[in-house]
Amino acid sequence: MDYSASLDRAMDEVPDIEGSSERLSIPDAQAQKDGAFTRLTNLGEIADQLNREAEHLHRFIQRELGTSGKFDDGRGRYNGNFGGEELDAAVSSYVEEYVRCSECGLPDTRLVREDRTPMLRCDACGAFRPVTKRTQSTGTQQQDAVEEGQTYEVKITGTGRKGDGVAERGEYTIFVPGASEGDVVTIYIENISGNLAFSRISQ
Repeated sequence: MDYSASLDRAMDEVPDIEGSSERLSIPDAQAQKDGAFTRLTNLGEIADQLNREAEHLHRFIQRELGTSGKFDDGRGRYNGNFGGEELDAAVSSYVEEYVRCSECGLPDTRLVREDRTPMLRCDACGAFRPVTKRTQSTGTQQQDAVEEGQTYEVKITGTGRKGDGVAERGEYTIFVPGASEGDVVTIYIENISGNLAFSRISQ
């Protein structure tokens, strides 16, 4: 393959930066009231447009709304009554944190992990930054702080890819091997990396 052909091939693989922000077309959140709960019926569709995992988006929305919930079959269910505007605002916050590049503003990004820390890599400009979760307030942050070597009682609200139980405490996502969704367990924090905590059930 000669130089010209190689150059053409390389250029074809480079994202179209001009106007690429317009490619990010996010569907409006479809909120459906269900008694004391609110369902986000098109969560999966929104996640597909953002090129992100639906369960990851669901956990973020839970934190933004300050409530608990459940993810099932491409839909999110949240405790409390929320309107479409509130859900749209939570999705917009997710986009700014986990999708849009902070340097060039484009959505041509990928979530990767480096030493267990989530990072956002931009394929358009090459920017590479750690992802940090927002906290609601200083008081909440102190109350829900997680420290290595400490024990906490948590409720398992989900299941990770490897089958570990997943709990949320403030800004932290905690992995609890041997626990199942719905369990309330006392855990010992063994290691913290960024906003991820790794624990074991305390005996």
